[in-house]
Amino acid sequence: MSTERDRRTIETETLYDLLYRRRDVRGEFTGAPVPDAVLHRVLAAAHAAPSVGLSQPWDFVVVTDLATRRAFAAHVQHERAVFTESLDAAQAARFAPIRIDGVLASSLSLVVTYDPARGAPAVLGRHAIADTGLYSVCLAVQNLWLAATAEGLGVGWVSFYREPFVRDLLAIPAGIRPVAWLCLGPVTALRELPDLERHGWARRRPLADVLHRERWQARPETEAETRP
Repeated sequence: MSTERDRRTIETETLYDLLYRRRDVRGEFTGAPVPDAVLHRVLAAAHAAPSVGLSQPWDFVVVTDLATRRAFAAHVQHERAVFTESLDAAQAARFAPIRIDGVLASSLSLVVTYDPARGAPAVLGRHAIADTGLYSVCLAVQNLWLAATAEGLGVGWVSFYREPFVRDLLAIPAGIRPVAWLCLGPVTALRELPDLERHGWARRRPLADVLHRERWQARPETEAETRP
C-alpha cells in the first residue's frame, strides 16, 4: 500500500514532468475531436486559477466554426508577412520554415479574454499595479495549458494577430481584450525541444543567467548569447 510520502512523491514527479514536457504546439495536431468531458475539465482547471482580488477577469470563447477559423488563419498569415518584412535577410531565412500556428490543423480554438471591469472599481490588490488583472488571465492560460498536457492534448498560443480584428471577428464587446488565441487538440507527440530552438531562432537561457541574489546584478549580454 502506498504511503502518504509515496503519494506526494508521485504527485511531485508528475507535476514537474508536465511543466517540462509542455510545448507550444504548431504542426503535431491530429484534428481528432476533443471529448466534451475533457474540454470541460481543462476549462475548469483554467477557471480555478488564482486572480487578483478573486476578480476572475477571464472569459473563454470556444471556436469550432471552420469559416471563423479560416478567417483568423488568413489574418495570421497576413501578420506573418508584416513581421517578415521587418527582418533582415538572414533572419527572414531563419524564420521562413517556422510554423506559427495550428489554427486549421487543431480540433478547436479557445480564446481567452480579459475584462478589466470585472470586480471594479475596488479590485482588491489592483490599485497599485493595474496589470495584475492581465497577469491573472495569464495564470488561467497556464493552468489550461498544464491541464491539457495532462489530458494528452497539445496547445498552441497564436500571437500573430491584431486585437481589433479578433474583437470584431468574435463580437467581443469593447473594453474586453482578447489575450490569447489558443489552438487545442490531440497530437501525435510533443516535441523534445521547442520549435524555436529546433529551428535555430532562439536558445533557452540557463537559470543561472537570470538569477539574482538580494539585488539586481548587471551582466554583460551580447547577440551571440541570445541566438545560436
